[in-house]
Amino acid sequence: MRQHLGRTLLTLWTSLAAAESALTADLRESLQIHGFAAQAAIKTSNNRWFGPSDGTSFDFTEIGLNASFRPLPRLLLAGQILSRRAGAMADGTPAVDFALADVELWASPEHRAGLRLGRLKNPLGLYNETRDIPFTHPGIFLPQVVYFDRVRNLVLATDGAGLYGAITTPVGNLALNLLHGQAVVDENVEWTYLNTGFPGDLQPDGNSWLASLWFRSPAERLKLGLSGAILDLRFHPDHSAPYSPGAGTVSIHYWIASAQYSAQTWTLTAEYAGEPLQWRDFGAFPPDRSIRTEGYYVQGTWRPYPPVELMLRYQEGFADRRDRDGRDAEASTNGLIPHYTLFSRIAGVGIRWDITPHWMVRADYERHQGTFILSTRENRDPGRLAEHWDMLGLQLVFRF
Repeated sequence: MRQHLGRTLLTLWTSLAAAESALTADLRESLQIHGFAAQAAIKTSNNRWFGPSDGTSFDFTEIGLNASFRPLPRLLLAGQILSRRAGAMADGTPAVDFALADVELWASPEHRAGLRLGRLKNPLGLYNETRDIPFTHPGIFLPQVVYFDRVRNLVLATDGAGLYGAITTPVGNLALNLLHGQAVVDENVEWTYLNTGFPGDLQPDGNSWLASLWFRSPAERLKLGLSGAILDLRFHPDHSAPYSPGAGTVSIHYWIASAQYSAQTWTLTAEYAGEPLQWRDFGAFPPDRSIRTEGYYVQGTWRPYPPVELMLRYQEGFADRRDRDGRDAEASTNGLIPHYTLFSRIAGVGIRWDITPHWMVRADYERHQGTFILSTRENRDPGRLAEHWDMLGLQLVFRF
């Protein structure tokens, strides 16, 4: 009897151990946890970029923790918490970068379609969906004339729902994304579109629409894309404040045309962004007007050795494409708005060294003419800005 009980207990223990091992293996396969931390040092000859960089700024820090879990073969749950310190634009308070449920509705070797719900990364351009992971893009900073860090949260994500689909053909892959929901707005957006922090709140006025269409050749050597967003922002003034504008609306149409070709040791990238803007019903300031902001860049990277990447980039951006040198705006304000605050022309070089798969260090140098890309929240007196300035950045990054 005791022998029989012992054999039974041993069999039960063995079965439980095997089940636990299988469950642990399945959990390890279904659950992925990753993270990263990045610290930069920035020095500018004039003006402020992510902190008091006209001295030396260490105010650009990013720490992220992301996880994905697949409880069912066609259901993926994923999210990321990010602590971001970026001068006066972000204080390091942890926030939800994205959090989503991805349901695969249809899958075959040639077709794929699905639905995403939650806080979704906006499918804008080549780099926006991965802009917060330093290992995924060249340079410490993305090209600012297309990927505006001063309105980062507005560009980064949307709270809502998105449909996606892809078709694979012998000549390549065609992918479509359509997203609808509420834009994510913070105080930096108000500083950018109203040029100051007025008493009151700038909030989404209704839902936004975003879409992207991508073609990728076999092996993804060639990528071509068109993406864009349409949204309105409405200002809700604090009527107790003496100088608050009226309850006006900013209408934004933002789109990017993208092209990238990758060979074995080099990659060539170019993107163009257009942003028609319209201000309505604010009163005397800001007055009703319509402009079209424009930005574009060309970028080349070369990998002479597997751990080393060299980058060369040129970019231009204009607050109003009809006034590319800003002279009309300067004249209309009697010099209160210096002409060079309305454009940026930037030439940059960079080097990246992947020390190990987990550690990376890089350095960037940029020569600037104009200050269009700068945050007015960090540079509040336009009269003190320098038209010609230099930026040197160093960054150390870790990931797991």
